Amino acid sequence: MSSLVVIDYEAGNLTSVIRSLKALGVDGAVTQDPSVVAAADRIVFPGVGAAGKAMATLQRLGLDRALKDSFQRGAPILGICLGAQIILEFSEENETPCLGLLPGRTRVLPQSPGLKVPHMGWNRVRFLRPHPVFVGLPPEAEYYFVHSYYPAPSQESMVLGLTDYGVDFPSALGWRNLAATQFHPEKSGRFGLRLLENFLAWDGSYAE
Repeated sequence: MSSLVVIDYEAGNLTSVIRSLKALGVDGAVTQDPSVVAAADRIVFPGVGAAGKAMATLQRLGLDRALKDSFQRGAPILGICLGAQIILEFSEENETPCLGLLPGRTRVLPQSPGLKVPHMGWNRVRFLRPHPVFVGLPPEAEYYFVHSYYPAPSQESMVLGLTDYGVDFPSALGWRNLAATQFHPEKSGRFGLRLLENFLAWDGSYAE
């Protein structure tokens, strides 16, 4: 059986991820060890918190290099929330240079009349193109969000889903063996579980 790891870079949100994986019959190893990440067949990269602190911790633990190497070798990776933001080159939060797995930058959510930032609660995702991780998710499904920033890849083809919160912001990304969601599938009920189940079955291949 293939090995699955959940990366612990002191950015929280691990318990609900592990609980959801166990609900699907999968035991993921929570790790801070770069060698364990380097050997994993599949990686979940969750997180909540600030980009600056997160990147500092990843670098201190050597997990930044392990993630980059795992991406290059083709291991399927799922980024969640903060893990969907710091995969880009730069974050406006703390003016932080990030992992650079995808080209682009993470931007602050603009203030819109009648809408509070952070964006917190349930919202829909308008999927733009098919992807194995997002197959079978109905258009009326809602997912749980809590964030003040959003990932903005520089290549439009990498944006797989948009969410309306005063502006249309990218909420689902995909390129090569990397998929990412600004929302929390592990907190999004049965449709979030379906997404995680899709990821567990995904071989990491994706044709744009």
